[in-house]
Amino acid sequence: MRYNPSQRKKEQREQEQAAQAAAGLVSERYAGISCIEFHMTYYHHARDPILMERTLRFSPANYASFHVKCEQDGCTGGGYDLAPVVAGLAKARKSSVKGKLFCHGSNGTIGHGSIAYEVTIQYHGCAA
Repeated sequence: MRYNPSQRKKEQREQEQAAQAAAGLVSERYAGISCIEFHMTYYHHARDPILMERTLRFSPANYASFHVKCEQDGCTGGGYDLAPVVAGLAKARKSSVKGKLFCHGSNGTIGHGSIAYEVTIQYHGCAA
């Protein structure tokens, strides 16, 4: 049986929504945290290595799903899981950490993308 592209996208969207719901809300998983912020710089192998910069902010009402897609064209099965980073910060009651992650998805080239990140957690008050 062949699926049309719109059917595949619909199924993928449903899987993503189910994964978000399974992750629960920030308020349920991390009581006492009022804001989680990710500052990310995406890198790829090119003349200009910076693909883009991005900031994501999560409040207690957001899903605690911290998997970020790889922005490299043609990447399948990749991305960056920042959930362990958030869990480690929350457990240690620290407010920030910096690091780098590499995408392990496939697009025909090995080590095609990475991100440099800074995760900041606010335990009291979140700027809008």
